[in-house]
Amino acid sequence: MVMISAFAPSEQSLVYSPQELPAVDVAIVGAGIVGLSLACALRHSGLAIALIEATPYARENTKGQAYVLHQVSRYFFEWIGVWDKLLPHLQPFELTQLSDEGSPLTVHFSAEDLGTAAIGYVGEHAAIAETLQSVLQSASNVTFYCPWRVVSNEVKGDRAQLTLISAHSAELQAAHLTARLVVGADGGKSPLRQQMGIEPKGWKYGQSCVVATLNVAHTQPVMAYERFWPTGPMGVLPLLGNRYRVVWTLPHERAEAVAALDDRAFLAELQPYLDPLMAEITAVSDRFLFPTQLMQVNSYVGDRFVVIGDAAHRCHPVGGQGLNLGLRDVWALAQQILKTPLEQLGARPSLVQFHRQRWWQNALTLGFTDMLNRLFSNKWWPLVAVRRCGLWLLRTVLPLKRLVLRFMAGLLLPLPR
Repeated sequence: MVMISAFAPSEQSLVYSPQELPAVDVAIVGAGIVGLSLACALRHSGLAIALIEATPYARENTKGQAYVLHQVSRYFFEWIGVWDKLLPHLQPFELTQLSDEGSPLTVHFSAEDLGTAAIGYVGEHAAIAETLQSVLQSASNVTFYCPWRVVSNEVKGDRAQLTLISAHSAELQAAHLTARLVVGADGGKSPLRQQMGIEPKGWKYGQSCVVATLNVAHTQPVMAYERFWPTGPMGVLPLLGNRYRVVWTLPHERAEAVAALDDRAFLAELQPYLDPLMAEITAVSDRFLFPTQLMQVNSYVGDRFVVIGDAAHRCHPVGGQGLNLGLRDVWALAQQILKTPLEQLGARPSLVQFHRQRWWQNALTLGFTDMLNRLFSNKWWPLVAVRRCGLWLLRTVLPLKRLVLRFMAGLLLPLPR
């Protein structure tokens, strides 16, 4: 028998007939934040939605990441009606400090420069994911298959047929699910993208990010830090509860060695890289690391198929752009789906506009983050002179500072319509 999970934290199983699952209009493969957000965006559409995730529900929610949500992401979440539910789980910040190694040329961005209440918001993966999951519990048109793994995707006429295997079945019996449109939102390694023969293009940086959470002794001004060092950029992001998330870019071997240090040795290694005015650190969490890379596929669309989020593109974490690009993909794709007649949903012509809009916008941001990392992650004196000049210009030319801040906040490019 084939089993199906209701969208509920208990993951109670319901029994359906063997091998054939109910047909849907949109099948979203990957129930991370990007996949969940697309399901939330379509929950009032009247379309039948399947949300498929290979990782068990409880394990997916234990991911240790934290994300900066820029203003463009706030506008997206307001559009789909979940921002008020997310906001209590986010730490707003009104100030960002940009600095380069030991240079006195620090640049301070403020929410006033952006004309908004905050520059951005920092939230942890579990809190954001659980909030979106709770919204979907009342969505009668969304069915959650978890843990189910997609093993193939084949186009048959005006439908795509997914072959899935459920971990609920002791015999791993295959089942089939048909959909007008399949959305690949299953992460940077995207098994579904590989199955569809879509090749990623890009490169690795030879760097990894060491990630840790710091507890500090007392409340201080809520500020995000972007600190550039020859070894790579460091982001220090404020979290709720007098905590900071550090994302420290280092060459691979050094990153592995630093991540393996005990707490005292790790803090001794980290302290010189932090702003001297930060409050005393009282505790540090376990460390994890991830490699950095730039990647983008040549086409986001195929036959009855589209890729979004990390499955379509990945960038260096400098500036915290990754999730924001994925959410912007969701916004543009949801708009496209909602205005497409049902009989045309999933047809390549209906998806081309999404590709044209998002590919070049993502390419701009990927190129900008690549330039920042290459410009600041070295000691070659001509580039040092160029970046110090750039910092001076940002510090003294207010229109330029506002322009850069609007670009990083996702507000310089047209919003999806």
